[in-house]
Amino acid sequence: MDTIDKKLLLELQQNSRQSIADLSGKVGLSASACHRRIGLMEKSGIIEGYHARLNGEKLGYHIEFFVEVTLEGQSEQILAAFEHAALSRPQILECYLMTGNADYLLKVAAENIREYERIYRRTIAALPHVSNIQSSLVMKAVKRWKGYPARP
Repeated sequence: MDTIDKKLLLELQQNSRQSIADLSGKVGLSASACHRRIGLMEKSGIIEGYHARLNGEKLGYHIEFFVEVTLEGQSEQILAAFEHAALSRPQILECYLMTGNADYLLKVAAENIREYERIYRRTIAALPHVSNIQSSLVMKAVKRWKGYPARP
């Protein structure tokens, strides 16, 4: 990856809907060279996909929680069972295996506290091998993820 590839990635993270003509002008390439480089980065897995960033608040998800989950053990079978179940629950927006006190960190959005209680009881607590759950309410998103920073 060279400087032009890095510029392309920054541009795509800011606006992946811009035309190849606009992108090529911003990074100083011909449209065909720009298209070829993007294709190579897609094929190599550097670019995994293109997604719309939605506004949860405007969709009715007025609260977000980060939920730390501790399991009753850390065997491969226990971890795999938990991960398989978490992947199948649309209420769980993100799931990360962590170091530290908790085994997993989940991100969950809900319409209100009553809805979160339902998700807590029926989804999170019902996941296999859960021994402890600690929820933290997001009061305000100061900075949301918008992409990886440029690297020299």
